[in-house]
Amino acid sequence: MEVIKNRKTLQDFIERQKEMGKRIGFAPTMGALHKGHLSLYEEAKKENDLVISSIFVNPTQFNNPEDLEKYPRDVNRDILILEKSGLVDAVYIPEVADIYPEKAESQSYDFDGLENEMEGKSRPGHFDGVGTVVEELFRQIKPDNAYFGEKDFQQLAIIRKMVDKKHLPVKIKGVSIYRADNGLALSSRNQRLHEDRKEASKIIYETLQKVNDWFRTVSIPEIKERVTDIFDNQQGMQLEYFLIADENTLQETDFFYKDRKFRAFIVVVVDGVRLIDNMHLD
Repeated sequence: MEVIKNRKTLQDFIERQKEMGKRIGFAPTMGALHKGHLSLYEEAKKENDLVISSIFVNPTQFNNPEDLEKYPRDVNRDILILEKSGLVDAVYIPEVADIYPEKAESQSYDFDGLENEMEGKSRPGHFDGVGTVVEELFRQIKPDNAYFGEKDFQQLAIIRKMVDKKHLPVKIKGVSIYRADNGLALSSRNQRLHEDRKEASKIIYETLQKVNDWFRTVSIPEIKERVTDIFDNQQGMQLEYFLIADENTLQETDFFYKDRKFRAFIVVVVDGVRLIDNMHLD
C-alpha cells in the first residue's frame, strides 16, 4: 500500500494510474478508523481497479475548537489497519497546506436548503467545511466513484448535491450503516466511550427499531413523545434531537405521505460524546 503525504506526490501517482486506465474508488476519512470505514473500502474494491483512502482531520468543519482538539488521532494505527485489510491500494495523508494552500477557510455553498436542517441548525458553517474539503479531495484524486456511509446521511445528501451542482465527474455511492453486534452505529467518537457505555448506548438503535414498528400506526407527534420518554429514563444520556424527515429534502414532517420516503434521525449525547444515528422507515 502506497502512503502518500503531499499533494505533488499524489498528483504524480494519480497521473500514472489514469494513464493506465485504472478506475479509481475513493473514500475520505478523518482517521480513527474502524470496521465501518473498512466496509466502504469493501464496496469500493468490488467496483474499481484501485482503491484510495485519505486521512485528514479537516479544521473548517469543526464549530467547536475543543471538539477539533479532542478528535482522536493515531495515523500509524490507521495505516496499519488499512494495510492489514488488504482493501486499499493507497492512502493520502495531506498536511493542511496541501488542502488549503493559502488559508484554512471554507468556500460558501448553496445546497438548496439541505444545510439548514438538523445538524446545520446547531453547527453553522459545518457543511461549507465538508463541501470545501470533499470538493478539493475530489479535484486532487479524480475518483470515478466515491463512497460515504449512511450514518452521516445529511452529509451524504449534501455531497450528492454539491457534485450535481458543480458537475463533478464522480459517482457518489452510499453504504449502509455498519453496526456493532449490539446495534450501535460505529463511529470514531465511540472510542471515547467506556465499554459499558457502548453497551448501554444500544438503546439508540433499539429505539429506532421501535420507531420503524410504530410509524404506520402511530402519529408522528406521539412517536416523538415516546422517544423522549425513553431517553428521559436513561441515566447519563441526553436526547439532543429526534425527528422524522423526508429523505429527499431532509425537512422534518409531522405527517406521512404515501408517495414519499422517510427516515428517522436521532442524536444522543452519552457522557459528553455525541452519537448520531438514523434509519430508513419501511
